[in-house]
Amino acid sequence: MDRRTKARELTMQALYQLDVQGNDAFEGLSRFFTEFEKDIFISQLAWDWTKGTWDNIAQCDELITIATIKWQFARLSPVDKSILRLSVYHLKFCPDIPPKVVINEAIELAKKFSTDKSPAFVNGVLDAILKKLSAVQ
Repeated sequence: MDRRTKARELTMQALYQLDVQGNDAFEGLSRFFTEFEKDIFISQLAWDWTKGTWDNIAQCDELITIATIKWQFARLSPVDKSILRLSVYHLKFCPDIPPKVVINEAIELAKKFSTDKSPAFVNGVLDAILKKLSAVQ
């Protein structure tokens, strides 16, 4: 598995923990990353992406809410929410990651960790967000 893909998986899992447990989960995240990943590059990247996403959570959630017109944000599964939050963070704040890669990796995360309908849902939401972000720039 690609190192950045592994970092995305860890980040998604960390964001899930933060969503469920709140800011108190931050205390255990460094241990979580080092226990599940011995590669320092991967664990550091996962930490950076987790911190970056969580620091910008309000902006990420706002874009997700706008793009999920027919869904209430509160009704999103925590897994899908975590995948979308990470992906929106990448689209908005990580210009070094191509949007096509962000969306493809999000779809793969949804296939691996969520329901059968989630990959198409995640793709549609991220496509709408990418269009909105592209229009603003």
